[in-house]
Amino acid sequence: MLLAVNHFITSSIPCPNHEGLRKAHPYQSLPVKVLSSLNRFSDFKTLEATSLPSAPRKVCDCFDLYNELVPYGKAWSWQKSFVNEKKALIGRNEDCPDTLIVLQHDPVYTMGTGSSDEFLNFDPEDAPYKVYRTERGGEVTYHGPGQLVMYPIINLRNHKMDLHWYLRALEEVVIRVLDKTFSIKASRLDGLTGVWVGNQKLAAIGIRVTQWITYHGLALNVTTDLTPFERIVPCGIRDRQVGSIKGLLEESQSIIECGGANVRYLNDRELIDVAHKSLIQEFSEIFQLRIHKKTNSLKV
Repeated sequence: MLLAVNHFITSSIPCPNHEGLRKAHPYQSLPVKVLSSLNRFSDFKTLEATSLPSAPRKVCDCFDLYNELVPYGKAWSWQKSFVNEKKALIGRNEDCPDTLIVLQHDPVYTMGTGSSDEFLNFDPEDAPYKVYRTERGGEVTYHGPGQLVMYPIINLRNHKMDLHWYLRALEEVVIRVLDKTFSIKASRLDGLTGVWVGNQKLAAIGIRVTQWITYHGLALNVTTDLTPFERIVPCGIRDRQVGSIKGLLEESQSIIECGGANVRYLNDRELIDVAHKSLIQEFSEIFQLRIHKKTNSLKV
């Protein structure tokens, strides 16, 4: 369970046999479409009983800093503060609302409690970016600009007191985003937490749960520069690649250009905006929460 992905390999796609490429390529619904409206995705085949029965939705306070580059240490401190507040509320038998923080990070490497230095391809005393050892499980990973990070600090007593359910629910958020918004068919891989498109990991998940209060969360590579992943062995997995939404769309675009189609693609800022909107929407649907954007946002 960790927020981690692997190094990225860029491949060029030849043009001569367009039909053969179309049949072999995993993204057959080309051109890739960015949906203008985010409708509710009711087909939940891959995750049983994630959405709770119809009932008035509980409020989730959302601190939406998705356009901000937030230092990792500051975001980590916010999370721990919210966890302590919620523990205190539960101790007094008071209502414990859920919280969601959405942001991007300055470039940083993070490690779990049991992470090994053998998965660092650099001297820890001379690291290219700051390195934080956190209380989450798992090995080293990288966070940086272009990667949308969601930190749900939620009370699983209000949802389902099952960590496997929670991990699968977070994965489902990303799977829906990729499918509905970008026409990218993603999946899970047995024994590996996260969201995959073929051999590429687009989203990673790492959590910590204390007294059924969650923190840490998920990271989705949207327009991320993936080079810093080459300085580590994320998750300790050496035979997988890392991917991003932008990278997959560029692969798809090269195939479409082979066929002479004229398609408009989103720039980096637009990709972040669209992915962010979809993440919030799908998180709300899967956890059956009413998102309340906080106007007194956390100070960066």
